[in-house]
Formats: sequence, structure tokens, C-alpha cells
Amino acid sequence: MAAAARSIVGLTAPELVMKCCFSASPVSTRYSVPSPPHQNNNGFLLTMNGCEGDPRTPVGTIETRTFLAVPTPALAMDHLNSAISELKSDPPTSTSGIIRLQVPILEQFKAIGWLHAQHQLPRCYFSARSQSSKLDLFSDSTNGECQSSEKKLVSIAGVGSAVYFRDLHPFSKDDWKCIKRFLSKDCPLIRAYGAIRFDAMANISHEWEGFGSFYFMIPQVEFDELEGSSILAINIAWDETFLWSWRKAVDLLQATMCQVSSVVAKLQTEVPIAFILHNNHIPRKASWDVTVNRALQMINRSGSGLTKVVLARSTRVVGNNDIDPLAWLACLQVEGQNAYQFCIQPPDAPAFIGNTPEQLFHRKNCSVCSEALAGTRARGALVALDLQIERDLLSSPKDHVEFIIVRESIRRKLEVICNMVLVEPKKAIRKFPRVQHLYAGLSGRLRSEDDEFDILSSLHPTPAVCGFPTEEARRFIAETEMFDRGMYAGPVGWFGGRETEFAVGIRSALVGKGIDALIYAGAGIVEGTNSSLEWEELELKTSQVSQQRKHKAPSKRKASKSISLRAYSGLNPHHGWPHFIRSSVKPLIFLIEFINPCWDMFDGKKE
Repeated sequence: MAAAARSIVGLTAPELVMKCCFSASPVSTRYSVPSPPHQNNNGFLLTMNGCEGDPRTPVGTIETRTFLAVPTPALAMDHLNSAISELKSDPPTSTSGIIRLQVPILEQFKAIGWLHAQHQLPRCYFSARSQSSKLDLFSDSTNGECQSSEKKLVSIAGVGSAVYFRDLHPFSKDDWKCIKRFLSKDCPLIRAYGAIRFDAMANISHEWEGFGSFYFMIPQVEFDELEGSSILAINIAWDETFLWSWRKAVDLLQATMCQVSSVVAKLQTEVPIAFILHNNHIPRKASWDVTVNRALQMINRSGSGLTKVVLARSTRVVGNNDIDPLAWLACLQVEGQNAYQFCIQPPDAPAFIGNTPEQLFHRKNCSVCSEALAGTRARGALVALDLQIERDLLSSPKDHVEFIIVRESIRRKLEVICNMVLVEPKKAIRKFPRVQHLYAGLSGRLRSEDDEFDILSSLHPTPAVCGFPTEEARRFIAETEMFDRGMYAGPVGWFGGRETEFAVGIRSALVGKGIDALIYAGAGIVEGTNSSLEWEELELKTSQVSQQRKHKAPSKRKASKSISLRAYSGLNPHHGWPHFIRSSVKPLIFLIEFINPCWDMFDGKKE
């Protein structure tokens, strides 16, 4: 890679098991070919790392070819396999490039259902939220694939990587340029999906090693769910400067295609049923209190400059069965309105999944929007109670200070790279099915589309997940937190030729064999913070107990006494939450549905 001064993103380092039923269409197509020719020691298919290229040199060919629409995924698979064979006998003349072949499907199928039927790594999933963007305040005449004549992209799923981008150094402008080499306005659906660490300068713990400092992939095989239809597509990327020829790329794609199923599973969520054998918080409550008090001392110290810091907690949850991250993610969609769902899983790594309500930014041509989100309350079970909680949040001095810090920080950063910035509304409530937050929308117009990297490097991390001033907060987090946030609270999303969109990776978890699940949550510390109330907010963000049931743990020891589950909705976490029964219950027997934060409480007795 060409030597150049690097502008860095992420220098500032930072529920559950369910049972789902699957039913699939009877049509399935698999192709039998010899074993994949390019594998690592763990059997994962290898491709080229685009970060090793020269960011100054564009690729020779970027092209999308669209075939006639078909009624089923199986027929789309047949068309693509035939097209690959024809391409193999008639290779392009350029020494580098990326070609996308896509077959429209006349029916809308769930992308996550298609992904659940696949068994290859790496894999990715990204679902846009249903709420409309504020980009229309600075609308462009060209709207990418979202033109009125085209259908809205709902979600995408991908397996294998035509090209991936990963390194241990912080994400830089050169890395961004390496990704953009393979993207074009003329091919808006060729996109690179992935995530960036919260703090690229922090040491990488073993559970996050597979992600590096950042990880992005352009899928080899991709399923796009549109409103009313679908697309099955393949991407072929090659660059002979990597010694990655067109022939190698096609051979590897054929090896991947032989493992791809045309089945689309229908994931029907039921009552989540699982036994949580034990969980472990880092930090524990006593250590949390000490850290919060230390932060308050620094905030109140004259001359320190620190006005807010966001402290996080990692909770390891161990169940009696392996956790299926995609089944879990599918269950989140039931109440994931106006939230982004995502799954990023590199080869030989756990899956990073989440259901985040927070947008970092969305760029469409030169228009850009972002948002400030701060302050958390549960929803009320009754309309009157919900409005009372809303008024309490709007009038809370502590939450107002936290919100203003976030909003004004984002506004100032956008003003540096935009000709004009609008803030509308100034302060409002955004309601989700289980929680509500203070909210403001911000939008502007970039001076140049090439300022995209500057948006990312400037906005991340926002005060909502780090604090203010950024460097002072980052330093405090690095010195006090006892775990690696990894991609939690970092940017997660995609780069495209016409559009780019990133969310903030909160309400998230790392799921995989050997670690079960690591669930992450954070709380903002400002003047006037009460550490116990913030602890209860962490509980609100990470736990949900579902429905009134009794369960018996499958244990060789004497079974623990049953726990009756009692649902409470609409309690205000700042007006005295009852405490969870935590790890003192042996074993803990309750359901964690993850991330759709409500306060379903329970009463019970220790064993």
C-alpha cells in the first residue's frame, strides 16, 4: 500500500436465547463439485484482502449485469450458475475489477431466512430501519436505487467474500480508498458491509481477534430483500496485483455456490425458551459504583474539562444450549421497528449481532444526515402513563444536559464539513416498542462526496457512546474499563457508490461457541448521576423477561425452586426500579430475549 499520512477512524476505544420454528419451501437446489481449492487451516474459503492494494489505483472494471426475473430462488440459482460457466469461458480483458450478476425474483422472500439456510463463513446481514430518513431536507436529483421507479431495499444477506478488508491498524483514509476502489455510482448495490472497533488503539482481546481493527466484506453470494420482490446476486472480484486472478476468483465462487442452498427458511418466532445456567457482569455492581464515583469526581473537579463519560458493562451469559445468532436476530425483528438489525461474522470468529436504534450517519450523494439520541425511559403500559414518563424525560435536568452535549457535538462536527446544517426537531421524543429517548435530527450538504471519510472519522465516537470531550472520555474509558468493547458502540453498516449508511453498534452482543454470548450496554455519566440508577438502566438495556411461565432447570443437582415471572411495563428506571434476582439464584432460570429493552420483572426465591 502506498505510504501516506493516515487520518484515523476509531482512535477512541466500547438479550437472549429463544426457540424458533423453521419451515422451508420444498424446492432446494444444491450443486455438487469438487472440494474448494482455496481454504485456510480451518476450512474457510479464502479470498483477497483489499487493504493490500494501492488505494490510488482504480480497478479496471466495475459492472452490474441484470437477468430476466424468475419466480423462485431455485431458478435464480440455475441462471447464475449458467452465467458463471459462460463467464469462465469468456473472461474480461482487464487485470482487475468486480462484476455483479443479479437475478430478480418476483416474490419477496426474507433475506434472514435465506441466510439461515446457508452454512458458509464469512457472512453478513444488514436491515435498514423503517423510519424515513431526513435526507429529503437536502435532496438530490439522483436517488440511487431508491428512485420512484425502483423498489426499496429492505435488507441484505451475504455469504463468502468476493473481497474483504481487514487489518490490525486503525481504519484510515487509505483503507477507505481501498474499499472505494471496488464501488461505483453506476453499480449502487455493490456494497461493502462491516464494522469498526470502538477504540482502535485498545488491545484486541481473543474473542474479537477475527475482526481485527475493522472488517468489511463484499459478499460473494448475496440475497437482497426488496419491498414486494427479491434479488439473488453474485459478486466476482479480482486483481492481479494481489496475484488474485479472474480464474481464481471464479473457481472460488463456484466452490461457494456448490454449498449455497436455494431454500428460504420461514422463521416463526415463538415464546423464547431457554435455561440460563449463570451470568457474569464485568464490572460487578460494587466495582461499577466505584468507577462511577471516580468519574463524577473527575467531572466535578475544576479544570478537568470532562463533562460526560459513557461507561459500559459486558455480561457473559451461559445457557444449556448453543445459541443460534440468526434465530436470535430474527426474533428481534418482531419488535425491531425503526431500528437497524445487523450480523457480521468473519471466518473463524463469533457473530456480532445487534438491534440498534441509533444512526451514525446516512449519505446519499452529497446529502448527509445524523441524529442525536440520549436519555432512556421505558414505555408506559397505558397511554396516560406513557405520556407521564415522556414528560418526565423531557423535563429531566440530568437527561437534558446529556442530550445537549450529544446534539451540539454532532452539530459542530457536521458544520466543519457541510455548507449548511439544519437541526429539526431541536428536542423531541423518539418512541420504540419498549423504550423512549430524547431525539434530534441533523442534516446537511457535503461540500464534496469525497468528504465521506471525514464524516465517519469526525462523528465516531459520538458523546452518546463515549463522552465529552472525546479524548478525555476515551482516556478515562481506556484506563478504567476491564474488558474490550471490540465493535460494540463502533460504526456498523456499509459503504456504497451512491450511498453509505452507518449505525452505532449498541444493543448488541457477541455470540459464538466458547463464549456463549457477551451482551454489552452503556450508561452516560454526567453531573448528578446516581450509580445505582445507571446500573438499573444497564439492566433495562440488556434484559427482558418474557411471559408468565415456570421452568425447571435441567440439572443433575436438586432442581432449583421455580420462579414465577411477572411482567411490569412502563416503569420509570429513574423512579426506583426493583432489583433483578441475579447470579445468586442457582441456576438462574429465566428468559432473555435481548435488546428490545423493556422491564419485565419477576419475583422469586433463592434456592
